[in-house]
Amino acid sequence: MKFSVTSTPGYAGKSLVIDADREVITIEDASGRVLGDVPWGAVIERVLADEGAKFAHCRAYPRANLALKVRCVTADGQTFDSLTGGIGGGGMFIESSAPLSVGSELSVEFALPDRPLHKLRAKGRVVWVRNKMERHLLFPGMGVQFVDIDEEAKKMIVDLVDALNRSRQRRDSSVSPSSS
Repeated sequence: MKFSVTSTPGYAGKSLVIDADREVITIEDASGRVLGDVPWGAVIERVLADEGAKFAHCRAYPRANLALKVRCVTADGQTFDSLTGGIGGGGMFIESSAPLSVGSELSVEFALPDRPLHKLRAKGRVVWVRNKMERHLLFPGMGVQFVDIDEEAKKMIVDLVDALNRSRQRRDSSVSPSSS
């Protein structure tokens, strides 16, 4: 199947050729010359890698990149320890080379860096998964939305995230382009 690009700025006149037998999408210029191709697996991986970004606009709370030790207990009682990649009042990203599937429920226990002896507990649900490393910076794991968390614990998280984000903004704005 061949689809002409007619209105995407900068790409009008090109065509996408879908080859179901080879599972490849080929890009052609207006004269039919092949410019390149992309295997379907690469397209699928890209969409899945961006799964977490889909939820960014609907988050109720800001997030901050923050590595915390977290103990996880699955619904069937399996326990594992991991690290968070980010946290907010509505949930956290838990790094894992074998993430749970979307919809899985788990309990988490962790401490915030400003209160290392105060364990916070929450119940959560996996809402998105990154199955492999992306761009050498984004670890595999799962986005967990809190479904049951104490209001005091949520406030502690929100306050910490707010302080971290303010601090990082001040630091970033104080670094001039000539000094980097």
